[in-house]
Amino acid sequence: MTAAAVPVASPASTGEQPGVRLARSRRNAELSLLLLAMVLVAAYSATVEANVLDTVTPDFWMPAAALGLVFLGLHLVIRWLAPFADPALLPAVALLNGIGVGFLRRYDLAKAAPADRETLAIFAGTGGRQLAWTLGAVILAAGLLAIMRDHRSLSRYAYTLGLAGIVLVMIPAVLPARFSEINNAKLWIRIGGFSIQPGEFAKLALLAFFAYYLVRKREVLSLASRRVLGIDFPRGRDLGPVLVVWIISLLVLVFEKDLGTSLLYFGMFVVTLYIATERVSWLLIGLILFFGGAYLAYLLGSTVGGPFLNFYDRAQIWLDPFAEPYDRGYQLVQGLLTLGTGGLFGAGPGGGQPTLLPEVQTDFIFAGIGEEIGLFGLSALLVVYLLVVERGLRAALAVRDSFGKLLAGGLAFTLGLQVFVIVGGISKLIPLTGQTTPFLSAGGSSLMANWLLIAVLLRVSDGARRPVTGGGPAARPSGGPPEQLHGAPTEVIRP
Repeated sequence: MTAAAVPVASPASTGEQPGVRLARSRRNAELSLLLLAMVLVAAYSATVEANVLDTVTPDFWMPAAALGLVFLGLHLVIRWLAPFADPALLPAVALLNGIGVGFLRRYDLAKAAPADRETLAIFAGTGGRQLAWTLGAVILAAGLLAIMRDHRSLSRYAYTLGLAGIVLVMIPAVLPARFSEINNAKLWIRIGGFSIQPGEFAKLALLAFFAYYLVRKREVLSLASRRVLGIDFPRGRDLGPVLVVWIISLLVLVFEKDLGTSLLYFGMFVVTLYIATERVSWLLIGLILFFGGAYLAYLLGSTVGGPFLNFYDRAQIWLDPFAEPYDRGYQLVQGLLTLGTGGLFGAGPGGGQPTLLPEVQTDFIFAGIGEEIGLFGLSALLVVYLLVVERGLRAALAVRDSFGKLLAGGLAFTLGLQVFVIVGGISKLIPLTGQTTPFLSAGGSSLMANWLLIAVLLRVSDGARRPVTGGGPAARPSGGPPEQLHGAPTEVIRP
């Protein structure tokens, strides 16, 4: 005796569209991953207290809970305003942000007197300020999602954004040193006790302009004049835009005394140009121009000095930091020793000595964390960064318009390049640059700018995965299952 067949409810019978089910499934996955990330942050905080205080206070969970509420609010905004957005972006970034807040709280405990550590307020010190900056950054990201319902709307203001980006870059260079210089780099606007780093926001504005400009000019820039060793090189008269950005990046290097920002601006333009034209020759030209300019600045620093001297000093420290281990090379030497002390598995969260490392809360936070979680832990953090970059590139591949492809690809590469620059600096792969580690380092400008970057990627990925409407059949989201016709085994095949 066989049981009667039970009819399977189809979208038509339940009244629920496939797109709605898909959006709900992605947001539920995002919520689950977000809760997992906050559990990891709470476990990290508990381990820090166990190692520093020899006990776990009843309030150890409060920073993770506060962060969880902030990120839950953003999750609800995404569920409402960008339901088809990539479900892995928010949890991955939330984990990085949470680990950063947890380590800064650990740094506050290390600075406090032993008798005061157990009573140190959860929301005090650098960690407490980073929590407040996180709240502001997430609100800013949510506001951008609410205002920008379509990423293509940015193209309407491309030239305005480009001009604003150039102005933001140049303001610190023209200000007197007392209003703009910190640690020999003119990157800030300082008024009283308030400071902001406008270059962090300039990179987003400039990237939107680059994407718009290259969409309009890519056919011209794709033309080849000659073929050398199997590589098509562009015409000489098409080198103008690259040379202009190269000169601007050198001006940043000279007058703002910052290699990292110079490399970031020039690198994101050249890579966006490569994405637009698919010409490897642009990458080669970009590398030749940048390294040629850096070497020229090094030679001028050794002979002329002046504005080139800061870069020359950084290069000398990079070449041999142990020549002056207690003077100019002290920070890099301490960073290398800290990473070496961590070994493979680290001293455990709360088991290191972060107060011995200069600027551990900003420039060298990756080394400070590495002492406590070791090479394996740092590799896990780099994998999380790699995941964010990969999801951004996936959104660039899936989105249907050229502007969105260049914008998302450029944003993802910019984030990856910033991580490479700071990790390469503290590991002596490249000269120190003074860049902050995205989402980990203390500071409001970097945190807000990078959360805005994530908001744009969320908006682009939502547009890429959203089914096409307007009277025609919905397009199958990239990577999704084949469409079914009312539960029938028939599939719609599109070219």
